[in-house]
Amino acid sequence: MNSQNKSKKIFILYALLVGGFLLFLAVMLINTLKARDLPSLYTKNTSKATRGSIISADGFHIATTVKLYKAIVNTHYIDSKKADLFVKLFSIYSEIPPLEIEKKLRQKGVVVLSYNIPQKQAQYLKQLSYELRRLKVFIERKNPITGKTSLHALNIIESGESREYSYGNLLTPIIGYPHKAEDDGYTYIKGVKGLEKRFENELQAKQDELSQGLRDVNSYIIFNKNSFTKQEINGLDVKLNIPVSLQIRVEKMLDVMQEDLRAKEIMLAVMNSTNGEILAMASSNRFLPKEIKTSDYPSLNSSMIEYSFEPGSVIKTITFSLLLDKGLVNPYDMVNGHNGRFVIGNKTITDEHRFDWLSAENTIVHSSNVGIAQLAQKLSGGEFNQGLIDFGFSKPSTPDLVYERVGSIPSATQLNSEIYKATCSYGYGIRVNLMQLIRAYSAYSNNGKMVTPKIVHSFIDNYKRELLIPNEEQVQVIKSTTAQRMKDILIKTVNEGTGTKAKTEGLEVGGKTGTAHIVEDGKYVNEYNTAFVGFANDEKSKYTIGVIVIKPKKSQFAAQTAVPVFKKIIDLLVEESYLKPNIIEQPSTPEASLN
Repeated sequence: MNSQNKSKKIFILYALLVGGFLLFLAVMLINTLKARDLPSLYTKNTSKATRGSIISADGFHIATTVKLYKAIVNTHYIDSKKADLFVKLFSIYSEIPPLEIEKKLRQKGVVVLSYNIPQKQAQYLKQLSYELRRLKVFIERKNPITGKTSLHALNIIESGESREYSYGNLLTPIIGYPHKAEDDGYTYIKGVKGLEKRFENELQAKQDELSQGLRDVNSYIIFNKNSFTKQEINGLDVKLNIPVSLQIRVEKMLDVMQEDLRAKEIMLAVMNSTNGEILAMASSNRFLPKEIKTSDYPSLNSSMIEYSFEPGSVIKTITFSLLLDKGLVNPYDMVNGHNGRFVIGNKTITDEHRFDWLSAENTIVHSSNVGIAQLAQKLSGGEFNQGLIDFGFSKPSTPDLVYERVGSIPSATQLNSEIYKATCSYGYGIRVNLMQLIRAYSAYSNNGKMVTPKIVHSFIDNYKRELLIPNEEQVQVIKSTTAQRMKDILIKTVNEGTGTKAKTEGLEVGGKTGTAHIVEDGKYVNEYNTAFVGFANDEKSKYTIGVIVIKPKKSQFAAQTAVPVFKKIIDLLVEESYLKPNIIEQPSTPEASLN
């Protein structure tokens, strides 16, 4: 019996040993066959491409993109023995006080140490992250849920971008403004108005940077034939024809004149008459693109193309050009001024200054409504309508801006009416914008050829290569002989007529004034727009210049409002050496020195 029990115990013990050994083998086999959660042998770096800049003709960055970064760390992966080292180094690189960092690190898990890290500082912090890995400040941890081993160091992440305007409200509203948009958690910029909108496709980023490959022990990418790199391609820079140095002075002058004239707004443009390049384009009503307030809403539109108005007497020049070009009038023909009052149909046309008789060209020089209304009757409705179209009215003026209000002109049928023909001849019943006037007037200094206003000069790519934008084809709207005669008449207008305050010694200056009632809610009100459009030339340079003053309180006459602004623009062009007066100094004499 005892031997039987003893044998039984030995068998049970043997069975347990065998079972334990088999269990050990099974566990070893499972561990051998099971995939091991090793840290990845590969790593990658990414960097977002940025929106292109808007650059002035003299090389200043008016609008640029700045990347936004945030610093993130997982506190579980910081070696407790080296936490102080992390705090000290991060504080030095980020300029965040150590106590503030320590307070944030008391949180467990993922912690955002800073949301607003400048781009240059972010680069330093990325280098710090690599150094902290090398110093083994971060340690690998095993996820208790997944069982995977991983290491999370300091991460500097691109969270978005911000548009910066170094010169505040300079060149607004022409430059426009952007809105922020989100794409997979990344904040990017999209143009809404002005140049920012018009050249959205050119400005926007093209391709993000990506580098990936095997990593070394410090998680650096090992660059070899097996690694992969995709270079970032930023958006194109847009270079303007407008220099900051002149634009700043022009805008300051407009601010002063707006206050002096007590005007709602003053706008102007200066264009090279031979190639269409815009040298200055400004409004007295501007805004800060990053701080737009409700009160700024009326200023968001580019008034130079988005404000259409009845131009008044500046259209007389166009009317007379058509008559002269078709041989329907001779500048020396005499016109009855009817002592300032002339009746056509049921409408009485009046002049501010009364004339008995005056020459045809003097209807322009002295701005006679009565005179031009009679001369315009020589044009058929079709000739007048087509002439206005040929001069670019009712059509977009420039390809460089969007949302242009092209205005309107009377139809050929309407212009067959004597009254329509008369009122349109001196700028009523037709709506235009400033840039259309600038384009039309360019023909007088360019042998009868009209040029297209050109704000943007070129694009610049990642390799600093300049991609020039070709000029639009020039349009011959009147004969060169007609243009020269009109030019002489406009110079006479400045020397003897309504534009005398624009006269500048040593320069060829010509232009035409215009004053027109403003229409509100379909009715004319007792407020006015005034205008002066013309040119200023020296021996080498030719500029077409236009000024519009909206609702001046100081005076309703262009000679007292728009012309002085025009003169100040000429003075600035001289001071900045864009125009050089040809002034011959008379030799001094003993008699002269005594006077």
